[in-house]
Amino acid sequence: MLLWLAEFLEQYINGFSVFQYLTLRAILGVLTALSISLMLGPWMIRRLNQLQIGQAVRDDGPQSHLSKSGTPTMGGTLILAAIFISALLWSDLSNRYVWVVLIVTAIFGAVGWVDDYRKVVERNSRGLPAKWKYFWQSIGGIGAAFFLYYTAEVPAETQLFVPFFKNVAWDLGPFYIVLTYFVVVGSSNAVNLTDGLDGLAIMPSVMVGSALGILAYAVGHAEFANYLHIANIPGAGELVVFCAGLAGAGLGFLWFNTYPAQVFMGDVGALALGAALGIMAVIVRHEIVFFIMGGVFVMETVSVILQVGSYKLTKRRIFRMAPLHHHFELKGWPEPRVIVRFWIITVMLVLFGLATLKLR
Repeated sequence: MLLWLAEFLEQYINGFSVFQYLTLRAILGVLTALSISLMLGPWMIRRLNQLQIGQAVRDDGPQSHLSKSGTPTMGGTLILAAIFISALLWSDLSNRYVWVVLIVTAIFGAVGWVDDYRKVVERNSRGLPAKWKYFWQSIGGIGAAFFLYYTAEVPAETQLFVPFFKNVAWDLGPFYIVLTYFVVVGSSNAVNLTDGLDGLAIMPSVMVGSALGILAYAVGHAEFANYLHIANIPGAGELVVFCAGLAGAGLGFLWFNTYPAQVFMGDVGALALGAALGIMAVIVRHEIVFFIMGGVFVMETVSVILQVGSYKLTKRRIFRMAPLHHHFELKGWPEPRVIVRFWIITVMLVLFGLATLKLR
């Protein structure tokens, strides 16, 4: 929005041309989202307390979590508000990728909001029934997949690129739609499963989102893409601004979500952030690298799948409790130790993922 204003003013004052630079708008996006989160955070927490929108805690989980009952939840609305305001202010709104990411994030955020509302306001322990949750997630994922597939302008947009190899790319054809669906919906639910401890999900989301911003800048820049032997996706670089907003909003939320948390993001934040990361990974054509960088999300999801599968088949549990972070808590790890160690693992995985840009 402000980019259009800057373009208009540029004809009168040359200095406004500086807003054409993605790097400047990304910096402004971070600061805008961070400022919004920090300024609105205290008000939102007070408001959620007044409305008695508090988290319900399972009594079969770690005993240390019982004290968290009643902590305000649905704080993910703060994250989404900061991201959307920042993106709408500093992004090029004529870019189709920007709108795809915004719409997907909004759809999954709406699904999470309804689920949270039913659980904490209507006191319905089931929340949004699973079949309806997956139905609306599928609508968002498949809709985005079809749009990206049929609006692709260059062959690279629908190819699968394999890291560590310079010229290995498979033309997916219609299977691109299937892959996109699983990446977006799977990522959304993986982040949601990870969101079980104070700050556990938001910091990896910030780190992976920031790394995707770097990838977006590289694939959107023809010279960098050629130098690194990666796909060049014209227009994808504009997602840097969205990634910057996500990082700023996430860090601002972490100010209040860090242990001991004053507010939880809830499904409205976790489902939306996961979907946003997934759709960006698809657009920049780095799904496999995203799988690596989001290793913590993958471990948490796999732990649940293994636990459920093992119990159904053998009536035995592999872990003391799933997702995986609860297993370590029940082994005696203090909550901050689990959180920080998972953060450290994410740092290493993100750096390894970025290293694949040169290890080819």
